[in-house]
Amino acid sequence: MSDEKEYISYNNVHQLVQQSAEGIKQFKPDIIIAIGGGGFIPARILRTFLKQPGVPTIRIFAIILSLYENVQSNAGDVEQIGVQVQRTQWIDYEQCKLDLVGKNVLIVDEVDDTRTTLHYALSELEKDAAEQAKEKGIDLEKSPESKTKFSIFVLHDKLKPKKADLPPDIMNDKHRYFAARTVPDKWFAYPWESVDIVTHTRRAIEQGNDVFLS
Repeated sequence: MSDEKEYISYNNVHQLVQQSAEGIKQFKPDIIIAIGGGGFIPARILRTFLKQPGVPTIRIFAIILSLYENVQSNAGDVEQIGVQVQRTQWIDYEQCKLDLVGKNVLIVDEVDDTRTTLHYALSELEKDAAEQAKEKGIDLEKSPESKTKFSIFVLHDKLKPKKADLPPDIMNDKHRYFAARTVPDKWFAYPWESVDIVTHTRRAIEQGNDVFLS
């Protein structure tokens, strides 16, 4: 991975989501599940572009997963990629009154990097959906219409070997795997991570990562 940071502005994020929304509409998501913290803002922007007149607003649910851990070094705490996903927040289905059975569910994150986090989120959500169907007495083999259909949206998919896989039926379907941009393996700095948004935005503009012509 290149050590040079690519600064991405809020304007750029907004436009990437807008450009992707038309394709995502073909999937017709009933529910959006945002992986925190990178998926929160793209998910909220996306909901605006998916809004249909006379149709209830799509509900957004949040899960928080971390593939990073702080390790001690002579230079102090250093953040590095971990080897296991840390699950710090999940959906309370009963409290939220959320039923996944038979729904179209869109998982949103900012970047498909090692693919480990996306793989974990999808696998766990598939287990939850199957368990909900079982509790209802539904045999998914006999009632395929009750199967939950998942899709994935990311702003950036990095061109690099992945450490985990996603099912071929998702990856091979342009209406189930959405990446606004396929990009080199660089370090992307997103605006919600910045403590100095003015400098961050200026650098994004200098790099051509602010706005683009439609």
